[in-house]
Amino acid sequence: MRFFKYEGLGNDFIVLEDLDGRSPKDPDFAIKWCDRRFGIGADGILYIMRSEGADAYMKILNSDGSEAEMCGNGIRCVAKHLYDHRLVGSKEMTIDTMAGKKRVRCSLSDGKVAQVSVDMGAPILDCERIPMRCQGRFVEEEVEVAGMRVRGTAVSMGNPHFVTFQDLKPEEVEQLGPSLERHPLFPRKTNVEFATQRQGIIHVKVYERGAAWTLACGTGACATVVAGVLSGRVKAGKDVEVRLPGGSLWINVDEGLSSVAMRGPAKLVYQGTFLE
Repeated sequence: MRFFKYEGLGNDFIVLEDLDGRSPKDPDFAIKWCDRRFGIGADGILYIMRSEGADAYMKILNSDGSEAEMCGNGIRCVAKHLYDHRLVGSKEMTIDTMAGKKRVRCSLSDGKVAQVSVDMGAPILDCERIPMRCQGRFVEEEVEVAGMRVRGTAVSMGNPHFVTFQDLKPEEVEQLGPSLERHPLFPRKTNVEFATQRQGIIHVKVYERGAAWTLACGTGACATVVAGVLSGRVKAGKDVEVRLPGGSLWINVDEGLSSVAMRGPAKLVYQGTFLE
């Protein structure tokens, strides 16, 4: 069975063409091959599957074996694979996910996909739909965790996020990442974004649900800019650079919060064959 190793700003994935639906999808398979010492090493596995209503379906298993609804960096990698390997003939395509269908547009360099723009859809702000154990919206509200009070905003981009712009010490960030991920307010856990804003650029460190600290998170970058708009830190309707440890993404939140656009790179690292 062939595999392809991709990365989007260092957020790396094992990509499998699962057009016959027969690839292993159990948690143990993901845990084994995502292991960075005894496996291939990745933040997750992306399965490219057939879809009746879209060009392809993307199934996501995190490195801990759990399934994710959506992955912003992952969908760019899948789009690159679909075009570069001629599984889809157009630079514009639709990829279905657990979070719904996403429209994608590829930009080429020397005939290969270099950048991918994704219409991520409208952010979800209702607590019950995020999901979160509260009512209404959770915008610039406080969470009690690890003996601290942390102020932040909850946003779903098809998967849950908690974004804080609070000034925190590095050791506090390290402690709060895993504590917030599994906070009782989030019944399905949450991704956590620690954001700071300097000279118009938002710098973000991400503790990703099911994968721990990662170099980048596409949905997290989107959620962070949405949180910035809601709190008045960011102006809607303009491209905002979000700088993650692995590099930058450009996010544009529509003034009516009806859509979020994400633009960033995707890269094939290598390909191989499973020996077991």
